Amino acid sequence: MATTRIMPLHIGKGRTESQAVSDIIDYVSNPQKTDNGRLVTGFACDSRVADAEFLLAKREYISTTGRVRGADDVLAYHVRQSFVPGEITPEEANRLGVEFAKRFIKGSHAFVVCTHIDKSHIHNHIIWNAVNLNCDRKFRNFWGSTRAVRRLNDTICVENGYSIVEDPKPHGKSYNKWLGDQAKPSHREQLRMMIDQALEQKPADFDALLKLLAEMGCEVSRRGQAIRLKAPGWKNVARMDEKLGQGYNEAEIRAVLAGEKEHTPRKKTAVQPEPPKVNLLVDIQAKLQAGKGAGYARWAKVFNLKQMAQTMNYLTEHGLLEYAVLEEKAAAATTRHNELSAQIKAAETRMAEIAVLRPHIINYVKTREVYAAYRKAGYSKKFLAEHEADI
Repeated sequence: MATTRIMPLHIGKGRTESQAVSDIIDYVSNPQKTDNGRLVTGFACDSRVADAEFLLAKREYISTTGRVRGADDVLAYHVRQSFVPGEITPEEANRLGVEFAKRFIKGSHAFVVCTHIDKSHIHNHIIWNAVNLNCDRKFRNFWGSTRAVRRLNDTICVENGYSIVEDPKPHGKSYNKWLGDQAKPSHREQLRMMIDQALEQKPADFDALLKLLAEMGCEVSRRGQAIRLKAPGWKNVARMDEKLGQGYNEAEIRAVLAGEKEHTPRKKTAVQPEPPKVNLLVDIQAKLQAGKGAGYARWAKVFNLKQMAQTMNYLTEHGLLEYAVLEEKAAAATTRHNELSAQIKAAETRMAEIAVLRPHIINYVKTREVYAAYRKAGYSKKFLAEHEADI
């Protein structure tokens, strides 16, 4: 199971308080996602009119305390709670969501738990009112709340026999890495591409190269011994030195033009996406007999269809639609597997033999010179007495 951080709900631009709360409640309680509302549970409120009750509690809070905030006021808080596909039933997931909310906010705030079954993984949306039940205090998000949410979530999972993420790792990435090949090249990348284009035209010398760069729209200037370049559309200059990249400083470019070395244009490495994995199909009847509900059966049917579609795509892409071809490929793969297994076993046997010989070889190397000197001394008893420990 995995959870996300606490997400505060603000009014937002172009919305009223009523619209902001209604939008999130309507989304999480969508009948198409919650088995026609069967998987919606409210605490200290009616889930059907939870948005109105949340706003009523806020007005009571303002009337009681006199505290009024502006557009940055938090109306409610939202937590998502996800489960491993096939591990839990929708009803059990909803129960754990209610337990999590009660223990985290200690039963002092009204909340709604909505279990969604429209995705391959069952997940909960938990919304609780920022104002407490007594309408005299508000929930305050705190530093380290994400860790607290994860710890409580893991505790509940372990208590109920469900899996947890043992070693969660951050998986965020910078915007440029997320864009990948669509990202705009940096200034230095653009300069390197211009230098590559100029070198392709085989300039006679370094001055001719700078002239070609100027014709491409690159501003070329000198400041002391340094050559400065500025590509079109950029404000700052970049020196033609080591910071421009390996193979692009002045000395290396001059060496390329003199024929002393070969220039290799730098290419952006594209990250190859991992091929989609095809999981085994879910035995729906067996799961239903084990106590799974109708919501799980609906999810399992969609899951099985997706897996079969992935299988058909794989067979089509690799030309394996004919059974004879598929059987031939499978036989070849089996033969290759057996050959590799035999090679691995032979290598392991040889490694075991070497492991036995290794200490003897080491001892021989250590004592060889002393023993040779002993023989050279004519097997002298005096030499033997002095070096007996070494021999």
